[in-house]
Amino acid sequence: MTPLIDRIFRSFISLGRLDVVYSDGTRRTYVGTPGPVAAMRILSPSVERRLIVNPGLAFGEAYMDGLVVPTGCTLYDLLDVLMANSMQAGHIGESVAAVIRYGKRTWTQFNPASRARRNVAHHYDLNGALYDLFLDSDRQYSCAYFPRGDETLEEAQVAKKRHIAAKLRLDRPGLEVLDIGCGWGGMALTLAREYGARVTGITLSEEQLGVARQRARDEGLADRVRFELVDYRAVTRRFDRIVSVGMFEHVGIGHYRQFFDLVANILAPDGVMLLHSIGRHDGPGSTNPWIDRYIFPGGYSPALSETFAAIEKSGLWVTDCEILRLHYAKTIALWRDRFAANRERVAAMYDERFCRMFEFYLAAAELSFRVQGHMNFQLQITRSIDAVPLTRDYMVDVERDAAATRRPRVRSRARAG
Repeated sequence: MTPLIDRIFRSFISLGRLDVVYSDGTRRTYVGTPGPVAAMRILSPSVERRLIVNPGLAFGEAYMDGLVVPTGCTLYDLLDVLMANSMQAGHIGESVAAVIRYGKRTWTQFNPASRARRNVAHHYDLNGALYDLFLDSDRQYSCAYFPRGDETLEEAQVAKKRHIAAKLRLDRPGLEVLDIGCGWGGMALTLAREYGARVTGITLSEEQLGVARQRARDEGLADRVRFELVDYRAVTRRFDRIVSVGMFEHVGIGHYRQFFDLVANILAPDGVMLLHSIGRHDGPGSTNPWIDRYIFPGGYSPALSETFAAIEKSGLWVTDCEILRLHYAKTIALWRDRFAANRERVAAMYDERFCRMFEFYLAAAELSFRVQGHMNFQLQITRSIDAVPLTRDYMVDVERDAAATRRPRVRSRARAG
């Protein structure tokens, strides 16, 4: 143990308690105000040095390599202590690294079409069987919605789709809908099957594309839903409705204006868009370097201020904004449980290091919503000031219809007055 890392931990732990056994056998306890408690063992002096300079990257890599080991607690417990404290006094090495990351974030989030496709393939073109082991049966890989708070994962993902559909105002059959970042097709198929829409889903993942197309054929919806391997910037056709769930995090701050200018160009004059994205409540920032390297290269969870600034320049209206605070934390907690129950199958599919990587990702992601100010936002966006009714009551009515009947009735169209 070097005196420097001991000094850093003494100033860093201001909440809870952390017990550390260093690589030379030295034991230290760091105590702050009452809070979470955890312990760990560091097995390499090189890890201790790297934790001084760039802990945001080094800690995750050391856990993947088995060189940081939680002792008498879970990885989640350990990350809870570390991530909660990072929101307090902070770590001098991480503070310096964060300033550097922020300074170069325009480059790290530079996502032209070719780079965007590579970034998407990094995560979404993994073996599709992996996602079956922890997602719901519809493979909804985004924040679910918990109206009561005690829903199963399946119930909460159905509720999420209905919540979004209600905000799209699908008030007559045959509306042309564009799904930007359609994933494995669950949202697009739901809008066609339950709301009578005609949907075009676009993705940059070849694995997702193949699954989505097969699902459309299997459900007999191929005449109403089509999926394409297309970058959003290549879309030129006009649509009545646009939905995008969990894709905006991959756009990159330098492309926000381009994204919303495109929406303004391809959305019908009386059209409606629903944008669902992870966000941050504490203003602009940068992506954790471990997440950027191993999970979502080029990804970034935007602040509302960054998002609204781009929308304002496009001339679009934000007609509704909803903040979903702990819904994603609850979602990921259920994913973590399912992943843990299927860990041996994941290890057989990949290896132990991959399992550690994914465990670290899920635990850190959940805690980012519980202790680090991440949330989800849903923005309803229109071109016209009167594209939606004066009040949002219609959303509640449609959603309740869907929950009660499972097949919402299509309402006659009425312009707002």
